Amino acid sequence: MAYEIQTEDRFKFIETRADGPTIVLLHGLFGALSNFKDLIDHFGDRYRVVVPILPIYELPITQVGLGGLVKYVYDFVRYKGLDQVHLLGNSLGGHVGLLYTLEDQERVKTLTLTGSSGLYESGMGNTFPKRGDYEFIKKKTQDTFYDPAVATAELIDEVFEIVNDRYKGIRIVATAKSAIRHNVGDRLHLIKVPVLLIWGKEDIVTPAFVGEKFQEMLPNAKLFFLEKCGHAPMMELPHEFNRIYDDFLKENS
Repeated sequence: MAYEIQTEDRFKFIETRADGPTIVLLHGLFGALSNFKDLIDHFGDRYRVVVPILPIYELPITQVGLGGLVKYVYDFVRYKGLDQVHLLGNSLGGHVGLLYTLEDQERVKTLTLTGSSGLYESGMGNTFPKRGDYEFIKKKTQDTFYDPAVATAELIDEVFEIVNDRYKGIRIVATAKSAIRHNVGDRLHLIKVPVLLIWGKEDIVTPAFVGEKFQEMLPNAKLFFLEKCGHAPMMELPHEFNRIYDDFLKENS
């Protein structure tokens, strides 16, 4: 099912319904709504699934980074009147979710992380962004997945367009550096809500040991590994991902 991006006040988002228990999805640095398509289709009729479009490329340059994105989510949750949300973030979105939970834990019912930054990540490399080199971007995008075929031509073209936009490229670098600065290791013990960790066993951006470290440092966390899966399990193995997440939500309803 296709959902239109809505605009209210300064916020852009999609929303599957106006009521019901709420799932808030936070996308990554190169995240598109297509990254969550299977998840939204699976849960959208039973849950109020809300996806704020993080203003990674729209924030004033002085606000670019994790701090600006967390404030955006904080303001968005209040604008929409959301409470007791099931928060789920992939990659950078997981990092934003961690920082938001630390800031506003009373509004979070559960937190789910998949391929999250916050402890360690190996991004596009020291040479990123490498503008104008389509094959480089294609390879790096394919490396996100265990099966390179998951990186469709449309997805590769989208990443290539972002990297080659100088305005966006500056913000990508600034946001990536901000993520490195905002290591959450010394604060994870403060997160008391139930946490689900779904990790691709072959993730090379946030490798398997990162998921294990999150489980070790979070007081109330469950970890599931998906075999033959990379950095975006909800895209690469959506059926397995949705089954695990469904069970977790039922346990914490």
